[in-house]
Amino acid sequence: MSTDGTGNSAHTGTIVFDLDGVVYLGDVGVPGAAEALNAVANLGWHIVFATNNSTRTPEMVLRHVKARTGFQGVDIDVATSAMAAANWTARDHESVFVVGEQGLCDTLLEAGLQIVEDHPEAVVVGLDRGIDYETIATAARMIRNGATYIATNTDATFPTPEGPVPGAGAIVAAITKASGREPITCGKPEAPMVDLVRSLVRGTSVWVVGDRPETDLAMATRAGWRSVLVLTGVTVPGEYIHGDDEPDFTLDSIASLPGLISAHGQPRRNNER
Repeated sequence: MSTDGTGNSAHTGTIVFDLDGVVYLGDVGVPGAAEALNAVANLGWHIVFATNNSTRTPEMVLRHVKARTGFQGVDIDVATSAMAAANWTARDHESVFVVGEQGLCDTLLEAGLQIVEDHPEAVVVGLDRGIDYETIATAARMIRNGATYIATNTDATFPTPEGPVPGAGAIVAAITKASGREPITCGKPEAPMVDLVRSLVRGTSVWVVGDRPETDLAMATRAGWRSVLVLTGVTVPGEYIHGDDEPDFTLDSIASLPGLISAHGQPRRNNER
């Protein structure tokens, strides 16, 4: 989604920002976030917000960023795990049972899917902060009866100022256990979300800024993009990330990003990590 419809004009490159734990924590903006976003935009970088949070539509995401940080950028693209799940589901299904909040329902409807209470072709599961036992039981039964099982994401938690709280992955885990089936996961770092984000990229260089190695950094690794880990979310100072998803750079917060981009933001050759 582009906020002003300007299309793919020339850009230095694209910076893909996770939101929860990077730009804000729940209803509290990360200090310096708006200034950092404005700075990288002024350097000529296109901004994409890519979140596994399935509870908000793109319009809701932009309103939340503005309300929590004061950032009022234009020509911003948004990719959500709900959008990735809707795109994937709509290819081969027409009806869905939804475990999730209104933002997920609206996104599925916009993709042309019909939300039903009985005999769905697919069950789509996202974060639902009002979930009850009956909903879990119903979803599990439908999946056992043959409905395709789709998860927006499997993040076990998401960060808040008070600490981590259960995420969509906690709900997915319960339904997985009850149904005996594993879901098709569409959010970061899986292919449906990578494809969605890739469709929004402008320019020749792409960076991913996130707080969660197994989603944000893993997506960057799979796509061949640079990665920046910030320590304002689920990864705390002192944790070292080993393996393929080790970040290219680590920052205390997004506030330090403009300096890093200014120093290291030149386009990369295709064979560079």
